[in-house]
Amino acid sequence: MTRLLIIGSLEAELGQAARIAASRGARLRQADGVTAGIAMARAEGFDLILCDVLHDVSWLVASLEAERIACPVVACGRNADAAAAVRAIQAGAKEFLPLPPDAELIAAMLQAAVGEVEGPIHRDPAMAAVLKRAEGVARAEASVLITGESGTGKEVLARYIHSHSRRASGPFVALNCAALPEALLESELFGHEKGAFSGAVAARRGKFEQADGGTLLLDEIGEMDPRLQAKILRALQEREIDRLGGAGPVKVDVRILAATNRDLAAEVAAGRFREDLFFRLNVVALRIPALRDRPDDILPIAEHFARRYAEANGLPPRRFAAAARGALLSHSWPGNVRELENTVHRAVLLAEGDEIGAEAVELHVPAPRPAALAGAATLPMEPQPARAIGVAALVGRRMEDVERDLILETLTHCLGNRTRAAEILGISIRTLRNKLHEYRAAGAPVPVAPGQMPVAPFPYASIG
Repeated sequence: MTRLLIIGSLEAELGQAARIAASRGARLRQADGVTAGIAMARAEGFDLILCDVLHDVSWLVASLEAERIACPVVACGRNADAAAAVRAIQAGAKEFLPLPPDAELIAAMLQAAVGEVEGPIHRDPAMAAVLKRAEGVARAEASVLITGESGTGKEVLARYIHSHSRRASGPFVALNCAALPEALLESELFGHEKGAFSGAVAARRGKFEQADGGTLLLDEIGEMDPRLQAKILRALQEREIDRLGGAGPVKVDVRILAATNRDLAAEVAAGRFREDLFFRLNVVALRIPALRDRPDDILPIAEHFARRYAEANGLPPRRFAAAARGALLSHSWPGNVRELENTVHRAVLLAEGDEIGAEAVELHVPAPRPAALAGAATLPMEPQPARAIGVAALVGRRMEDVERDLILETLTHCLGNRTRAAEILGISIRTLRNKLHEYRAAGAPVPVAPGQMPVAPFPYASIG
């Protein structure tokens, strides 16, 4: 269920948009102005904000960024007001919704805000077994630990579990624990009171409170600092949390799902993850097989993405040619479903003629891991064909400059996805985050993922 905030009067066309969204299952809240809307976003949390261009969209986006409220903003207004639409997009609005509203366009926006809810597309028996087990535990209240390589669809499976649970009518809230440094992550999880730290201009509910009555997904939980792990354990045991600067505990009713691409048992053995929290989270374990281990799913998923991106780009639907299907099936997909999605999206745009040919299917072969990266971890890499490496071009350059260019180029290739970039580079997400913080401080442009807010200075923590 999409949590939608509408900023503006619900008379006339904007009211029509609200009614369409409600008919598509959105849970609506309305604010008359931007100031009231920001206060509601602090208190409740939303998946999407729809703001009339008659209001100050620029100030809304800037205020959300300043308070680290990661919620996409869609501006809306009449087609005749083209100048206002341009200003809204330049100010940071994700999209522009023309009024009077189109029902299918609103439905697409709502679906994009919450991601896939129909569950993983599958045909392979390995994935069918995972989904069968997921359905079996969905209606329980136990915590579930979802594991698998990056890009296998752990959040999609978590949403599937939520949609089949007794909490389906409640909120589903997801937080990537690797995306924020410790100080920010604590505030994001537990909320804070006004004045709790420099920049806390108002009280704000954290993800635990936003998910009350529903499900909270802690994605990439293996990256969480041990101090915060202790606070998560207390929240699970006592069913209550403490806001930063709060006077007392706040009761919460939340089911926890956790996801990671790490081996948490090994992390426990290495002393990097609390054993008691591991047992609390690992009541039921679901491991999503890598895409290379469920080959019968490759073509159905590729065909799904081909239809989606053809429709999104106004292109006719096209089948994959036999050679293209062969190329898809022969690839090892180290990036799993996420890599397949990006590959198909690109192929849809590059293809010519009545079919998607093999020439449009551009497959990425990961480069060998550079041993010079500081803090590098040992990760298994695919065997690579021998090829010439232009070492001579690097002679005379400083090691840190070569390392910087490699990291930024890899992040660009991964469309700003830090988790995937860290995997390719063979370093931890924490090491990557620290490197990016250094580069940004030096004035280097750092790529961000589509839809992700650019990192802005924060008054009480270093952002990486």
